[in-house]
Amino acid sequence: MDLKRIVLDLMPDVLVRTFAAPYCAGKGISSGVTKADEIHTKGGLFTTLDLLGEEVFKREDVEATVQVYFRMIEAVKDRPFVSISLKPTQLGINESEAYCQDNLRRIVAAAATHGIHITLDMEDRHFTDVTLRMFKAIRNEFDNFGIVLQSRLFRTAEDIKALHLKPCKVRICIGIYKEPADVALQDKRDMKEKLFEYVQLLLDHGHYPEIATHDEPLIRRCIDHLDKHGVAKDAYEFQMLMGVPRTEVQQEIVKRGQVMRLYVPFAEDWKYAVHYMKRRLGANPAMAPMVIKNLFGR
Repeated sequence: MDLKRIVLDLMPDVLVRTFAAPYCAGKGISSGVTKADEIHTKGGLFTTLDLLGEEVFKREDVEATVQVYFRMIEAVKDRPFVSISLKPTQLGINESEAYCQDNLRRIVAAAATHGIHITLDMEDRHFTDVTLRMFKAIRNEFDNFGIVLQSRLFRTAEDIKALHLKPCKVRICIGIYKEPADVALQDKRDMKEKLFEYVQLLLDHGHYPEIATHDEPLIRRCIDHLDKHGVAKDAYEFQMLMGVPRTEVQQEIVKRGQVMRLYVPFAEDWKYAVHYMKRRLGANPAMAPMVIKNLFGR
């Protein structure tokens, strides 16, 4: 284990909670919905709600998680500016693919009745194949279902080409999971270059890229490229994490008449928020000064 990981593991939870505050809406569904309303009212930004928590193993815990998603759907059904993200490891993949797929389908079907979009998050490389299989099976039935692909993985170009289904929303991001050199790029600059390439590849295959990055030069490069090639402004969107100080570029995107969406995590239990923040800080230590700026810069 490297020194960075050791320091994060030893960091008191109360300190992590302080750092996590700008990045996590709080505890309970109402905190996420309230934050989504605030973000939309103040800045015209869209949101995707994310229930923090991974690696659910017991059936009763999986079912409890499914019920949370049903309550989320009811809570946001009259808010067209809100979508929902979910993870296979919360919904039964540790038991079986069939069980997880059934739970995913239940949630997507419930959301479809209200026109709510659901994004299936991509976890580490061990889950890539099964996540894509489940997504394709359900996407063939429902239009309100999207997927996440990670530019760091060598396989991503082929995964885009293999999305042989109706056009869908695809969040394209670098990815938070550190992967070995035999399956993934190791240099962030290379990952960002691939992200840029994959935006166009997704468009070429009829999909709707959700460009998830905080890198302002990369955002502007994408905008310039897509404008130059006459891509309609409603054919793609940008996404960022809530709490990262990028207000200026976010408002520029909104003024262009485009969707700018923030990822809004909330927790049913604060231990999940702590785990989330430690992982984010471990993957990107540069986030710490960003949080400090948010907390004290004003």
